[in-house]
Parts: sequence; C-alpha cells; structure tokens
Amino acid sequence: MKHTAILLTATLLTILAGCGPSNKLTNDEKRQSVSTMAAETLERLYSEKVSTKEEIAKAAGYGAFSNANVNIIFASAGGGYGVVVDNATGAKTYMRMGMGGLGLGIGAKDFRQILVFNTKEAMDRFVLSGWEFGGHADAAAKAGDKGGEASGEGMIGDVKVYSMTEAGLALQATVTGTKYWKDKELN
Repeated sequence: MKHTAILLTATLLTILAGCGPSNKLTNDEKRQSVSTMAAETLERLYSEKVSTKEEIAKAAGYGAFSNANVNIIFASAGGGYGVVVDNATGAKTYMRMGMGGLGLGIGAKDFRQILVFNTKEAMDRFVLSGWEFGGHADAAAKAGDKGGEASGEGMIGDVKVYSMTEAGLALQATVTGTKYWKDKELN
C-alpha cells in the first residue's frame, strides 16, 4: 500500500506539472490555447449531442476543461485547466483543477468536460469556491477516433456536466473530490 501511495503521489505531481498550455508560451498565447481547446470541445459536444448548443446558449454560462486522470488500483488522481465563460457579458475566467479519489480501478485517460451553469448564482459559486464531490464510474478505451467510452453526463445542483474521453484506457469506480480554482497567472 505504501508503494501505491508513493506511485500515486509521483503520478499526480507529473500530471499537474504537465497540465495546461506550455510554460514556454506567453500568457496571451496560453489564454488563446485554452480558448481554442474550449471551442474545439464545444464543437465536439455539439456534434455528438445537438441539443446542447441551444442548452448552452440559454444558460448563464459554461465551463470547458481539459483533464488527465490516472487510477492505480485503490486511488486516482488528476489535473487540468479550462475556462468559464459568462454568457451575459462574455467575461472569461481561466481556471485550473485537481482531483483525487478512492475506489477500484486502473488506467489513465485524457478527457474533456463541459459544465453548463443554469443560473448565474451557480456559475459565480463555482468560480469562487470551485468544489465538486461525488462518485465517478466509467470505462474507456480510446485512441484518436478509434475505440469507445461509457461515461457521459450528470447534474450537480444547477450545473450539468458532460464528459468526453479524448484518449486512454481506464476502468474505474471511485469517490472523487475535485477542486477548481482561478488561474492567478492568466486572470
């Protein structure tokens, strides 16, 4: 168990260090990279689930996140980055995220997440406190356009969450805690 904890800690540090646009970019280039990821993620969601385009247009705002997750037997860890967009003002809040969990599973995956904020209060609360806590179960085996996944969508209060696997191989059922926070460098 001690070796698993050491391996998980090393993996988490590696993931968090590598998550986000390259440190070689200027802050403007990093913001552009995050905005490009968000636009591509939205387009993918719209093509896979056409009704979401209208849903997001009517919402108070949305968040788009790029995440990486590793699960080693009894523990999981991950990290990522993204942006929350206020539909009324167009204001963008650049954010980071980290996650950890306990449960059964093995694998690693790169996935995208769209959060749809049905109320301004839910969006503001998310930007200010950013916590999410809950269960997570999925199966994914994907490389490029090959393979498949069984994850999907869920509702947390006034926030609807859509997840889409980019690449990876994972089978997991965990209880996770996720923390989102403002990226001090990009805001």
